[in-house]
Amino acid sequence: MPLQMKDSCEKCELELSKLDHAFICSYECTFCPSCTESFAAVCPNCGGELLRRPRRAG
Repeated sequence: MPLQMKDSCEKCELELSKLDHAFICSYECTFCPSCTESFAAVCPNCGGELLRRPRRAG
């Protein structure tokens, strides 16, 4: 099953395209780089590690 590519940061609602840098946890919570930094790369929803989301072409 492919990743759900959410189109906005769950905290600040910044729009995120499939090509933008974004960070996700194992539950696919999605955050922009700025919010991820403010959380010290720990998901505020589940406590999991936030890692860079792979990007898709186009």
